[in-house]
Amino acid sequence: MHLQLDGSGPLHIQLTRALKGAVFGGRIGCGARLPPTRSLARELGVSRNTVLAAYDQLRAEGFVDARVGSGSYVAPSLQLARPAPAGGSETPPQSAFAARARRVHDHANIPGRRIDGVRHSFQYGVPLTNPALTTAWARELAHAAAYTPPGYPMTQGLPALREAVCDYLARRRGVQARPEDVVIVAGTQQALALTARVLLDPGETALIEQPHYPAIREILQIHGSQVSTCAVDGDGLRVDELPVRAPKLICVTPSHQFPTGAVLSLPRRIALLDYAREHGSWIFEDDYDGEFRYDARPLAALRSLDGAGRVVYVGTFSKVMLPSLRLGYVVVPAGLRTDFVNAKWQDDFGSPAIEQAALARFMANGGFERHLRRSGKALRQRRTALIAGLRACGGGRLEIADSRAGMHLVVWLRDRSAADGEALIARARSLGLGLYSIAPHYLGGLDRAGLLLGYGGLSVAEIEQAVALFAACLDEA
Repeated sequence: MHLQLDGSGPLHIQLTRALKGAVFGGRIGCGARLPPTRSLARELGVSRNTVLAAYDQLRAEGFVDARVGSGSYVAPSLQLARPAPAGGSETPPQSAFAARARRVHDHANIPGRRIDGVRHSFQYGVPLTNPALTTAWARELAHAAAYTPPGYPMTQGLPALREAVCDYLARRRGVQARPEDVVIVAGTQQALALTARVLLDPGETALIEQPHYPAIREILQIHGSQVSTCAVDGDGLRVDELPVRAPKLICVTPSHQFPTGAVLSLPRRIALLDYAREHGSWIFEDDYDGEFRYDARPLAALRSLDGAGRVVYVGTFSKVMLPSLRLGYVVVPAGLRTDFVNAKWQDDFGSPAIEQAALARFMANGGFERHLRRSGKALRQRRTALIAGLRACGGGRLEIADSRAGMHLVVWLRDRSAADGEALIARARSLGLGLYSIAPHYLGGLDRAGLLLGYGGLSVAEIEQAVALFAACLDEA
């Protein structure tokens, strides 16, 4: 019998897969006798125990019948669901949700994803590497693993973490909230998905900024919402251009607009809150990196001005700590608490308790604040190095939109089309430099060359090397 082991995992697991493949492929028929274990072991050059373990696994799964004194046989009554042939047509979507997801989202082409094969990458959304954080977080995780109860956590989140979030928001973001207002979630993505489920029926309108974070648009569209846009300028969302027929949900990044970096001015914040109150709209405030400002104290969140209870406030630990942590929080208006907790329960019962406990202790003992201070200092140095390098090599060809906050910059190429920008990005990649276009953040595209340059994942020395490569690309262009 010719069996090809695939080299992935323990030998008995490889052999189990190979035997199943022979059955599914029709090379071993239902009711056929399998080779004796000693013979197959000699043929494959493996131990007899490996073959015995594979046969035992197949018997446990119902693929094989063992007959005393006779051997092992493929189960005669086995009804095989044969796999689709390689390259076969894809099964059509089985629900409206699946159809919308296929139409809207391309998982192989996500804007901002790491570019393979480059030495330096201005990838945005990447936090800085902090060995001190890694050490401290490992210590907190070990402690939490030893002391966290093993049962399911509260759906709303561990009380200790919700209390720590409230204390942090009061001190750093001007948001007054109680632990019962907070729901711990798996980052901003889940927060928006829950918000859409709670506040929007399919077909209702949600308004987003133009430009915006593409995942926000995609989540709303997959949910079935009608998505409209409102322009952003240097003072943030153009509240004066909000439609007369109000949307049910308005999604904004007021403290550091993504991607332009604009800050929503105080008059516009008040006007936006008045609009929501008068029209019965809800506001989704995404405060994704409001902690990092380099010219003054962080601005208070929009939620801090909300007297009518129309703002759903969202924060995340992905940008300030580790994207792999997958923890964030939603501060919900009192009347929506039950709805959000129900939606969270339906989604996943609750976020992982060990990570929550570790984060609560990290915040309570001051480790989180120390990390923020170190991160802010390092990011300031990197931002300074990037801006100095761009100004030195720009020669009037660049327009730097300096937001004095966050972990990225927007750079426009003067008098260059979007096609020119794509050519520059392609040339940079050939030299080992990863650049990212701003165009995917505009619904309908953009006929102007602009770049989104993240600096959190590069050291000062790496930024200087990357800017040298960028200068070479500019000179060639």
